[in-house]
Amino acid sequence: MEALDFILAAVVILLAYLVRGVSGFGSALVAVPLLAHFLPLTFVVPWVVVMDTLAALLLARSGQRSGHVRWEEIFWLVPAALLGIVAGILLLVNLDPGPLLVALGLFVTGFGVSNLLGLHSDRPVTRWWALPAGILGGGIGALFATGGPPMVIYLTHRLRDKSELRATLSGLFLIEGSLRVAGLIMAGLLFQPQMGWYLLAGVPLMLTGLTVGNHIHLNLGQRQMAVAIALLLIGSGLSLLWRVFLSV
Repeated sequence: MEALDFILAAVVILLAYLVRGVSGFGSALVAVPLLAHFLPLTFVVPWVVVMDTLAALLLARSGQRSGHVRWEEIFWLVPAALLGIVAGILLLVNLDPGPLLVALGLFVTGFGVSNLLGLHSDRPVTRWWALPAGILGGGIGALFATGGPPMVIYLTHRLRDKSELRATLSGLFLIEGSLRVAGLIMAGLLFQPQMGWYLLAGVPLMLTGLTVGNHIHLNLGQRQMAVAIALLLIGSGLSLLWRVFLSV
């Protein structure tokens, strides 16, 4: 990359993991659409997946120590996510992802607006919704490293405590991210030239962003956290639609 592109990429990574430190998800939703302006999607996705998995490990360890991780919710999502990961990796190397990005962008934006305006139901959903949420999250995550929204939407209707939500998302993304890393290794996408250097450069920025974001999280109220997640969903949905528009 040119020097300016490298600086912009560093800013994107720092911002992405600041968001992750606050909410427990969203780093890839920020990073992937913006980094795709400088780098091929088939390079950006494995790079961000590895860093997301490392970030999830750090946040999950913190959540486990505090007792906030709800493992019983995670175990319902993981088998479905595994099916989605296999399908998503096959699509990543074979198909045009444009139509799926449009559908995902519209859905996530609409849900974020609904949450922001308080139009959604507060009733908990049944655990059977873990099946479509896991398949969609795993598949979209393998395609774009941005599989959070379907599973975030599901868990926000299962968990009300902001610390439980962030810790459970981190535990989920640690397991799901590890499965994605394994799939990307088998597909050969982690052995691209310069990947090691990009990971070495990205990890310190990721750690800095997580640290700052965690301090912000501790000072957020429950309603502020809900608004932050709603705005993040809206922004991520619009960024996906913008990326499709630029590629047309």
